[in-house]
Amino acid sequence: MARRNFDDLLAFVTVARESSFTRAAAILGVTQSALSQTIRTLEERLDIRLLTRTTRSVSPTAAGDRLLKAIGHRFDEIEAELEALSALRDKPAGTVRITCGDHVLHSILLPKLSPLLREYPDVQIEFDVSYGFRDIVADRFDAGVRMGESIDKDMIAVPVGPALRMAAVASPEYFSAHPVPGKPEDLLSHTCINLRLPTYGGLYVWEFERDGRALNIHADGQLTLNTSPHIVSAARAGLGVAFLPEDEVLAHIQAGRLVRVLEDWCPPFPGYFLYYPSRRQPSPAFSLVLDALRLHARTSN
Repeated sequence: MARRNFDDLLAFVTVARESSFTRAAAILGVTQSALSQTIRTLEERLDIRLLTRTTRSVSPTAAGDRLLKAIGHRFDEIEAELEALSALRDKPAGTVRITCGDHVLHSILLPKLSPLLREYPDVQIEFDVSYGFRDIVADRFDAGVRMGESIDKDMIAVPVGPALRMAAVASPEYFSAHPVPGKPEDLLSHTCINLRLPTYGGLYVWEFERDGRALNIHADGQLTLNTSPHIVSAARAGLGVAFLPEDEVLAHIQAGRLVRVLEDWCPPFPGYFLYYPSRRQPSPAFSLVLDALRLHARTSN
């Protein structure tokens, strides 16, 4: 019996996952025209349309979606096993893909992983900076880094940073023209800088708590942004009160560029966690990354 070449199936899986012939061709290292011909040949051989093509996007048909769900994870398993073979080498090797936010990348991930990269030159780490919640299984990430309360329960979550606190801040110039709030409700009469949540599109609700009393404030203001570095810049420019994790504004508070208010209404909460699917066998390279980032000796679900 003749052995089948599965390159065309891998090509289909890549196009279907990327929803783009251009991106898939770059990943596979082939031309876009060659990739298109491979998919057409596969569809002709199977005598069924697998992909719906428009001028803007590519998506699987019902048959294509069924094929993707049936074989996509098998290619992932093969790739994981090949990476696992690096355990038999003198030094681990392979690529670890992590999706995370910009601030945690600079404050925690890069400082902790830099020594690992110098010690293991055959290990590569790819970071995808995203403020939305990525499906790390569908998007083929090895792990993600987010705050613990936003992680799905079916993931293994490992703490990688200390507890955090929120901080309400504004510039000295802003408070020279506006009264300093003494309680969260006072913010309703202030100009606040809102954060647009990238995943669901709503505005972030400012959460306060003191002596067991929780209070949510729907802040109002002229300015809404979707990334925290720009909110910091806007607060420093005197455009209103911002509400962000303490570690993102602490240096500005200490330098006097921002003034903190309502500190007694901002208790600590669990910080950043690295999370990954429980059913996936970690590669040796990923295990090194996990050990380097781990804050405590145990993991938590």
